[in-house]
Amino acid sequence: MTALICFEAAARNGSFKVAADEMNVTASAISHQIKLLERDLGCMLFNRRHRGVELTERGAFLLVAVRRGFEGITDAIGQLRARPENVDVTLRATTAVSALWLMPRIRSFWKLHPSVSVSQIVSDVVGSDGRSDIAVGYALPEDNGHEWHELFRDRILALGSPDFAARHDVSTLAELAAAPLIHVNHSNALWAGWSEWFAHLGCPAPVAAGFFVNNHMIALQAAEDSVGAVLGWEGLASGLLRSGRLVALMQDSVPSHSAFTMQVHPHASAKARLFADWLAANV
Repeated sequence: MTALICFEAAARNGSFKVAADEMNVTASAISHQIKLLERDLGCMLFNRRHRGVELTERGAFLLVAVRRGFEGITDAIGQLRARPENVDVTLRATTAVSALWLMPRIRSFWKLHPSVSVSQIVSDVVGSDGRSDIAVGYALPEDNGHEWHELFRDRILALGSPDFAARHDVSTLAELAAAPLIHVNHSNALWAGWSEWFAHLGCPAPVAAGFFVNNHMIALQAAEDSVGAVLGWEGLASGLLRSGRLVALMQDSVPSHSAFTMQVHPHASAKARLFADWLAANV
């Protein structure tokens, strides 16, 4: 960790000396940490210049990852500082689940139980969170001591804006494969992309150029803007479908890899369990 902190400071400042002044150590101490890191990784991270240092291609790759990690730590610390101790229910969900499915239900719950305080942890990072009483989303049950409740099973549909549907008028899988598609790069192994979707329906993978994003909400927004067709989980996108902002482009669908579930932490309070029971009854 010390070496990574020294690396980030040197990379940000373009100088071992400036990084040393910032960290109140000697430039040789920074240089020593960087050399240890380079030796451990088996590659050069900096090109040493007369007036400073420049990142190599691999150094730039590492810097992106280190900054992402530090930003995640900073975000977690901020949430801990900002979270009041008297919160009754803490929920965890991804950005899409929170915006499209969970928030409307929280509003309805508050109308009935205005005295119950609710906090949300919105994160697209895969994995459980020890600070949450309830986690909601697509997941396979794990042996983690939590109570697991299946809320519903879902279908994955090809969706597009009404304008996109009118312009492309796709009626076959081959026509859809040749149309502009929006792809979501996702680290979750349960995520289904266009290649898996077409393969499940016995059709070759699409070869046309597409639009790539790493966030499902942005992908849905791009679809609303008629950038291309997008894969949507029917239950999650139900509000968009009811409003007509997106439409199903064809009848073909693929079952979701996992059910839409709710996890309840074993130490959840009585008010958290009140919310969990209400949510299960108001799917």
